[in-house]
Amino acid sequence: MLSRRALLRNAAGFAGASALSPLLGADASRKAPEFSVFTKHLVGLPFARVADIVAELGFAGVEAPVRKGGHVEPTAVEDGLPRLVEALRARGLAITMLTTDINAVDQSSRTEQVLRTARALGIRRFRMKWYAYEPGRSHWTQLEEIRLRLKDLVALAREVGIQPCYQNHSGAKYVGAGIWDMATLMRDHPAADLAWAFDLFHVTVEGGLSWPNELKLASDRIGMAYFKDFSWKGRVPEGCPLGAGQVAPESVARLREAGFAGPVCLHVEYLKGRVSDSSHVKDAIEATRQDFDVLRRWWS
Repeated sequence: MLSRRALLRNAAGFAGASALSPLLGADASRKAPEFSVFTKHLVGLPFARVADIVAELGFAGVEAPVRKGGHVEPTAVEDGLPRLVEALRARGLAITMLTTDINAVDQSSRTEQVLRTARALGIRRFRMKWYAYEPGRSHWTQLEEIRLRLKDLVALAREVGIQPCYQNHSGAKYVGAGIWDMATLMRDHPAADLAWAFDLFHVTVEGGLSWPNELKLASDRIGMAYFKDFSWKGRVPEGCPLGAGQVAPESVARLREAGFAGPVCLHVEYLKGRVSDSSHVKDAIEATRQDFDVLRRWWS
């Protein structure tokens, strides 16, 4: 196994000083995008086992949780993240997105340590933690406070050379659920410095029939597109296998029309169980395989 220092040195050389890749292609070509999988449902397995599963399923990379309860805790990022990257790289895989607890520059999330370690290992994007509205306070006041936090975070990320991506969630407490509020704040920054991790599940929940309009608001700065599905249980959206719910194949055409030609990530978050249960791991692998088959058909 390579030493941490050697791995960091090799990864930095591999990454070089190249600029972040464009968010949008010059044209939305018909070739398949780079497919990754969010490995939240595999947290707890040895890194080599995670890499084996992902490689055998045919993905190019992973979105890796490096946050409390993730593959690597922020307190151990300097040692844990190189080991995860090494295990993935041994199977020809990359971390295409790092999922973090970061939405400000602060020590509680170890912002600078996490971002600098990630970039030294060749990781070029990280997903931010969402912002939440506090009840009883003006939304406009809160958005201005978030604007200042974003300014500092984007400045640090630009210095490090890593791109922050903000995921839209559904629900009244989330900033960005309706897209417009976070989109307004994002306009302070170039698209290469702050992008969306654009979630088709959540935008469909929030947008209903109008979700293509929300896509238009975000379309000039989508860093990665997330695919997962849901069905309505009364008034509550409940996760389900891709293609069995409300997220439609039309979403692929809409993304192409918007000029998106970037990476795509599959999320498989409707599963119940623990990785300590071998039958759950088997079910998780099969569910991921089936969802990935659907996703590739939609893009073919």
